[in-house]
Amino acid sequence: MKPVIATFDELGVSGKDLIPMLLSRPTLSPRTSLNDGKLDYVRKTSISKDSKMYKYVVALIAISRIETIHEKLANFEKFGFLEDEVFGLFGRSPLILSLSIDKVQRNMNFILGTMKLPASVVLGHPFLLFCNLEAVLKPRVLLVGKIQDMGLIPQIKGPAMLRAL
Repeated sequence: MKPVIATFDELGVSGKDLIPMLLSRPTLSPRTSLNDGKLDYVRKTSISKDSKMYKYVVALIAISRIETIHEKLANFEKFGFLEDEVFGLFGRSPLILSLSIDKVQRNMNFILGTMKLPASVVLGHPFLLFCNLEAVLKPRVLLVGKIQDMGLIPQIKGPAMLRAL
């Protein structure tokens, strides 16, 4: 336990910040491994050590396997994202690393195919990847379609539609 605490302390995650992380992710201690490759991933997120998200980025990258991070990165790249964009997204919304590849694929396919939005919309609105597709996203998009059918189109175009979702 002490080496893990020392490792996080060296990275700028204080004991005060580490306690909630350990409580939310009890496997953090036994699964933590930070090698040069993972530290490079943390740097690529371009997140400041002063940011509130920094501890989440470090913790999630520390408990993830390198292969898993590569697979998740490749999954985003399939939708046309650049590596820098994906790491920037991880920095702004680190819990995306906890989403399964399948969930990201399903939601992205829905966003691109049904909603007819560009993939880049996810960079500004990562909540679209977290939403349950069947219970939340699809019904809301169908509701927006019905509202548009009623002739209320100007009120829910563009960014207003995303706020409504």
